[in-house]
Amino acid sequence: MSDYIAVAEQNVPLNQAATFTASTPCRNSNIYFENGSGVFILRGIVNNPYAPFARYTVKFNGNIAVPEGDTVGAIAVALTVNGEPRPSSVAISTPAAVEEFNNVTSIATVTVPRGASFSVSLRAVAPPTDVNPTPADGVLIRNGNIEIIRVA
Repeated sequence: MSDYIAVAEQNVPLNQAATFTASTPCRNSNIYFENGSGVFILRGIVNNPYAPFARYTVKFNGNIAVPEGDTVGAIAVALTVNGEPRPSSVAISTPAAVEEFNNVTSIATVTVPRGASFSVSLRAVAPPTDVNPTPADGVLIRNGNIEIIRVA
């Protein structure tokens, strides 16, 4: 298990990755992360010669808000794999005021084929259009953490 944190408040522009620092880095070589970046590389290294993939559970938990100067409305973050948001991991919040933080959780299972590498990040995304047709320009994130667990 690896744990990465983003304690300081950061304004993450739409479709950009949040940055993290390592608090409990991975002790094996299956996860690559450069401290202060927002991209995690999950590697498909398997010990069993017959195993076709490596599987990881990626979990984000943190507080998000609408940045000052933006219109109050629904905001969202999502875990992305190779730059594409996982639809099932979109976490939506609708704060009542600017800079009013709400807690969200996002979880994704990532299956990496043997010998391949996938990039994973947490990005500010536009919420579904039926929730807010004009998304905010970004999302404030504070006290966030990403936990990555190798499950297979």
